Amino acid sequence: MCGIGFIRLRKPYQYYLDKYGSVLYPLQKLYMLMDKQSNRGQDGAGVAVIKLDVPPGNRYISRYRSIKQQATHKIFKKIAKKIKKAVKGHKKEALNAQWLKENVAFTGELLLGHLRYGTHGLNSIENCHPFLRQNNWRSRNLVLAGNFNMTNNDELFEKLLQLGQHPKEKIDTVTVLEKIGHFLDEENQLIYDAHKELYTKQEMSAVIEEKIDLQRVLRRACKDFDGGYAIVGMTGYGAAFVARDPAGIRPAYFWANDEFIVVASERAAIKLAFDASYEEIEEIKPAHALIIHKNATFEQKPFAEPLPQKSCSFERIYFSRGTDPAIYQERKQLGFLLAPKVLEAIGYDLENTIFSYVPNTAETSFLGLLKGLEYHLEQKRKELLQKQDYQNLEKIISSRIRVEKLVIKDAKLRTFITDDSHRKELVNSVYDTTYNVVRKKQDTLVIIDDSIVRGTTLEESILQMLDKLEPKKIIIVSSAPQIRYPDCYGIDMSKMGEFVAFRAMLELLKERGEHIVFDEKLLSENENLAQKWYNLFTEEQISAKIAQMIKQKSKIQAEVEVIYQSIENLHKACPQHQGDWYFTGNYPTLGGYKVVNKSLKNYLEGRLERAY
Repeated sequence: MCGIGFIRLRKPYQYYLDKYGSVLYPLQKLYMLMDKQSNRGQDGAGVAVIKLDVPPGNRYISRYRSIKQQATHKIFKKIAKKIKKAVKGHKKEALNAQWLKENVAFTGELLLGHLRYGTHGLNSIENCHPFLRQNNWRSRNLVLAGNFNMTNNDELFEKLLQLGQHPKEKIDTVTVLEKIGHFLDEENQLIYDAHKELYTKQEMSAVIEEKIDLQRVLRRACKDFDGGYAIVGMTGYGAAFVARDPAGIRPAYFWANDEFIVVASERAAIKLAFDASYEEIEEIKPAHALIIHKNATFEQKPFAEPLPQKSCSFERIYFSRGTDPAIYQERKQLGFLLAPKVLEAIGYDLENTIFSYVPNTAETSFLGLLKGLEYHLEQKRKELLQKQDYQNLEKIISSRIRVEKLVIKDAKLRTFITDDSHRKELVNSVYDTTYNVVRKKQDTLVIIDDSIVRGTTLEESILQMLDKLEPKKIIIVSSAPQIRYPDCYGIDMSKMGEFVAFRAMLELLKERGEHIVFDEKLLSENENLAQKWYNLFTEEQISAKIAQMIKQKSKIQAEVEVIYQSIENLHKACPQHQGDWYFTGNYPTLGGYKVVNKSLKNYLEGRLERAY
């Protein structure tokens, strides 16, 4: 679930120096665009800049990547230091575009930034975007970064071998770069062959750059892709593209005025960095590419056949920045729709119930839950009034919702998007609790979380801390449905055995004296074998088993209940983001079904490897 940020300056570079008075202004905008998407990844970052119309003999592509903590900040600090050193003693030249482009790195018209959330490979500098495919012909140079995962990387790798290539690594970042790069090379060659009798070789460079059809390149390069992606590519001659997958799984937005064309994974980042109105920020259509020409004009063009749109709902529940007005309302609605289940679970006993939330990202759904509680209490008052049940009516009227901040996350870290080896250490260090507000052995605690994936944070930290407050009962409420199946489109949820819902289902099977039988010979290409076993049990049965398991694992005294969002209510709250495969097992691409069945097979065979 990486983050992308792209800026194309639409006017001559000198214009920005004259208007804003600083060589750093475009880079400052890119920094803001990336900083406001830091929620999307903490494993590394990278920046690349391309200069237009630089004389031969001068570098026109600059790139810097880092896997250090606070990578984005460190990258821009280093770039700024490099630029300030280069212009020192050149006060007049520091505001001259041509001098800067010939003498100072990172002073270009195309700027690309990337925030890495690792789902493939080691957390090394080599795995950080942007990637660079170099060539002495400008039109064959390609800088690429994206938010993507391909489910069929083995197949794509094999096709590269069939083309005669010898890729240096078998990861989807390499295969995607080389696949697009290969067809960009072919596009160059096709144009050259068609016009070589009419121009000199030196003249042909300009002809090729004028005639390259990036839509055709993407049609040929992406036809075998199976996955979720938003891919940004910058060519050495100044054209660029942003391609979005046919199901619209991964997000991509753009905004333009007469000075800038801006692309990001989230609307809020564009809004905050450029003070753009949300109404002006557009979504790149699924199966389309935003193509930015060398002259800074742009258009959306189709490059693949669209699939039914299944935009990732987890973006709305958890990953994306919650200040986007649409996401804010959706998260509130997720909480609102949980209120009836919660009131039923506490028997409408508000006097002896305290409501809170964890982690910080659950605050918005918590506000929605409170609004839902107030709404349903009002409906209950009306019902009792109509029945003239004054005794219970008086009790409801006097009820007040008790809200306390019981669990505090005292570090700005997200344990879910941290690598496996450091997750447990972080879980144990980032939370603290508030004492002397819970009435011992009397109060029930209702804690809303945005999602429960592995159950690790609950088992190893939160439940134990809450139990020290000595409540009668702890009710954990998830604003997301049960996560049952692996993701293969950009979220690090690929190992079936890690999901607490899957482990609960296995325990229920065990109690019935049954076990999963895996026969891949009987599988059709769009069948999810795990669904068959989940369907033997109700959501309530699995939730009850999860509660039992996490209570036993955490060794606490209080009763535990777990309440999950329903699929129906998820779709009500997020009507434009129907991608729910990690909850339902209904994948938007055929590759998803291969991944889920391989993940199940890996678990049954005791293999801990990822399924893609």
